[in-house]
Amino acid sequence: MWVRDQAVSGGVDHWFEGGPGVDFDRVYVLGDSSGGNIAHHLAFRFESGSTELRPVRVRGYVLLGPFFGGEERTKSEDGPSEALLSLDLLDKFWRLSLPKGATRDHPMANPFGPTSPRLESVNIEPMLVISGGSELLRDRAKEYAYGLKKMEGKKVDYIEFENEEHGFYNHNPSSDATEQLIRVIRDFMDNLSNIF
Repeated sequence: MWVRDQAVSGGVDHWFEGGPGVDFDRVYVLGDSSGGNIAHHLAFRFESGSTELRPVRVRGYVLLGPFFGGEERTKSEDGPSEALLSLDLLDKFWRLSLPKGATRDHPMANPFGPTSPRLESVNIEPMLVISGGSELLRDRAKEYAYGLKKMEGKKVDYIEFENEEHGFYNHNPSSDATEQLIRVIRDFMDNLSNIF
């Protein structure tokens, strides 16, 4: 709602000043790790055509290594730990962030969990889901993207960066994979910005 307030108030925050301007008709929501979960929830709350954010128009969502979970383990979760992430650490994060007594199937963690809202009937803007090929959470991101893709009317792309771990773009920002990631996101945004 902050971005909507900036668009309608005319008294925008100082960091908007002196730049090339802000096009509130071409806004993208990008979330990294647990921010990817937030981007998911925003996409389904402010569905395509929603007037709640006007005059802001969200053109698309980018989920970078979303931090989804679930009670049933995936093959990638049962695989080897990453340099900075293990299954024990994932479980600890969930215990600390979910409501007391909740499981990893809670809607905050598992968009397809047994108590999660049904997503089929919600119209969303295009979405790009990105994962590292060596991420513990890779299967969750992939299942999420392909699960949405099967639903009528949802434009979802999934890209996996081979041999990369969770947050690879943060750990090695000047790597070839990070440069490729930036190009992929830029192309996603450029393509959607040209649609009226």
